[in-house]
Amino acid sequence: MVPLQLVGSLRKELADSLSTCRVLVVGAGGIGCELLKNVVLTGFKNIEVIDLDVIDVSNLNRQFLFQKKHVGKSKAQVAKESVLQFCPTANITAYHDSIMNPDYNVEFFRNFMLVMNALDNRAARNHVNRMCLAADIPLIESGTAGYLGQVTVIKKGLTECYECQPKPTQKTFPGCTIRNTPSEPIHCIVWAKYLFNQLFGEEDADQEVSPDTADPELSWNPADTEARATASDQDGDIKRVSTKEWARSTGYDPVKLFNKLFKDDIQYLLTMDKLWKKRKAPLPLDWLEHQKLTCPQRVTGTGLKDQQVLGVAGYCQLFSRSVETLRSMLADKGDGAELVWDKDDPPAMDFVTAAANLRMYIFSMNMKSRFDIKSMAGNIIPAIATTNAVIAGLIVLEALKILSGDVEQCRTIFLNKQPNPRKKLLVPCALDPPSANCYVCASKPEVTVKLNVHKTLVLALQDKILKEKFGMVAPDVQIEDGKGTILISSEEGETEANNCKFLSDFGIRNGSRLQVDDFLQDYTLLVNVIHSEDLEKDVEFELVGDAPDKAPTPTRSQEGKNVTNGNKESAEPSTSSKAPAEQNDVLLVDSDEEEPSSSTMAVRMESGGHKRKLHDAETGEASAKRQHLSQPSADDDIDIIALD
Repeated sequence: MVPLQLVGSLRKELADSLSTCRVLVVGAGGIGCELLKNVVLTGFKNIEVIDLDVIDVSNLNRQFLFQKKHVGKSKAQVAKESVLQFCPTANITAYHDSIMNPDYNVEFFRNFMLVMNALDNRAARNHVNRMCLAADIPLIESGTAGYLGQVTVIKKGLTECYECQPKPTQKTFPGCTIRNTPSEPIHCIVWAKYLFNQLFGEEDADQEVSPDTADPELSWNPADTEARATASDQDGDIKRVSTKEWARSTGYDPVKLFNKLFKDDIQYLLTMDKLWKKRKAPLPLDWLEHQKLTCPQRVTGTGLKDQQVLGVAGYCQLFSRSVETLRSMLADKGDGAELVWDKDDPPAMDFVTAAANLRMYIFSMNMKSRFDIKSMAGNIIPAIATTNAVIAGLIVLEALKILSGDVEQCRTIFLNKQPNPRKKLLVPCALDPPSANCYVCASKPEVTVKLNVHKTLVLALQDKILKEKFGMVAPDVQIEDGKGTILISSEEGETEANNCKFLSDFGIRNGSRLQVDDFLQDYTLLVNVIHSEDLEKDVEFELVGDAPDKAPTPTRSQEGKNVTNGNKESAEPSTSSKAPAEQNDVLLVDSDEEEPSSSTMAVRMESGGHKRKLHDAETGEASAKRQHLSQPSADDDIDIIALD
C-alpha cells in the first residue's frame, strides 16, 4: 500500500490544489477577517478580496486585522496588508469596490475555482449568487446573527439556490401611524430618522413627518374613508410645505423647531378628535416650560452613560445641542449640501435619540436609552467575535471538500446558541435540491406580478419591482407585443422618457408578458402581468405565488444526481429594500442526523427533539425557507440586521 503523503494536515494532492487555485473572498468584515486568516494559514496562496467599506472604530472589537490607526481606511486593503504580515508568501489582491460594479462580470467570476461570501446584506448576496450560477462556480455562503450562524454550499444544478425560497420582507409601518398615532417606541424612532432626513438629508415625500390630515381613520363614513385613503396616496388633502425649507427659513433655530414638532404639530393632532376616542391623547411639550424646571434632570438605569434614560429636560437640551451641531455640519458642506444619517455619527445619533424620546413622552410611552435606540434605529444585532470565528472555520472545511472533488459531501451547517438534545452546537443538514419553481435558477425563470397598470410607473417597475424585489442591477425590459417594444433600457438615456409614464400607456394590460434581461448577471426573467385595482392601501404590487413549491425530496437512489435546471443561492442581495435582510435563511434542526433540510423531509428525531427557526441574520425575521414554518410568529417581525 502506498503511504499517504501529507503536507501539514492535508493530503499532498489537496495541498497542491490549494497552493495553485484562485479563490475570491467577498467581504472583509467580521467573518471576512477570520476567513482571510484561515485561508492563508490553511495553504491557499492566490486570494482576491473585495469590500466597499472603510474601517470604523466600532469594528475594532472583533475585526482583529484592523487597529485604531486604520480607522477610515479600506477594509480590503488593510486586511490584505495585515494577513501578509504573518503569511508573506501569499499572493493577495485587494479591491476597495462594490462587488456589484459591472467590472466584476461573469468572466471575472470564471477566473476562480471557488467563491466565499462574508457579506452582511441581501442585495450583494443575491448578486454574487447569480454571478456564481452564471459562471458555474461553487459558492460558499455564510452569515451570523449574534450567537447563531450558518454555512451552506451553492452549486449550480446540484443544490437549492439562495432565491429558491422567498425571503421575509422588511417590516414597514403605515405612514399615518408614524405621523399621527404612534403606539410603539419603534414608531417614534422611525419618525425621528425620517425627521433627520427631512431637516438635514435627502427629502423623501414618503418620509413626511407632519400630521397626516388624510388619515382614513379620521372619517367614519366608508365612502369618505376611501376618498381620504386615495388623497393620502397623493398629497394628503393639502399641499405640504417642505420641512427643510421651513427649517432653513428659521436658521435651524432649535427652539422654533422644538415648538413646531413637539407643541404645534401635537396641538394640531389633538384637533383630529376622532383619533383619540379610543386612544390616550398626546401631551404637547412647551420649550419654555421645561426650561423653567430647576430640579436636577431625572436619570434612570445604571451602567454606561448610553444605557441611562434621561428626563424630558435632558432630552430637550440634547435636542437643542444636536440641532446646533448638525446645523454647523451642514453649513460647512456648503449650499445644497445634505447629511447622511449614520448610527455611528454621534450628532446624528444624539438627534434621533432626543427626538424619538420626546415623541415617546408625548405619546405616553416609556422612553429608551441611547443604546436601545441605536440598536433599533441602526437595525443591528450585536456581533459576536467567536461566532464569526466558528463560521469562518466551517467555510474553510466546506471549501476543502469542494477542492477535493467531494461536493456531494458538503452540508448546510447551523451553529446553535444552545446544545440540542444530543448536546450538539453544530448541526449539519444535507443540501436541498433546486426548486423547480425558482425564479432565478429554473431552466426558464418566470414570475407573475399583480399590479395596477394605470397607476404603476415604468420607473416603479424598474426600481421597486425589478431591482428591489428581484435583485437585478441593470435590467432591460421588452414587451412581448409582437413589435418588440423596448420599455426599459440599461443604456443611459435611451428610455428615460418612459420613466414617468404608466405601464398602460404602452399597451400593457392584464395578461401582458415582459421579457427582462440583466446582461451583467447573465439572467433572463419572464414577467407575467396581472392587472388589479383591488390592491391594499400602500401596496404597489404583489408577487403571485411568492413562495414557490419545493421540488420533491429525491429518493435515496436519486441523491447525488445533478438536477439540470438548478443552482443553489444562499446569499441575500443587499439591494432588496423589502427585506432585508434578512441575511441567512436558516432552519435549526436539533438533531445531528444528516437529513435533507427541505420542508418535505421526514422529521425523525429523538423524543424531545424539536425544530425552531433561526432568525434571518439581516432582517431578524424568521425565514420562510421551510413550508411548515412559513407562518412567522409575532416575534418574528422585528426589523433587525446583523453586523456581520
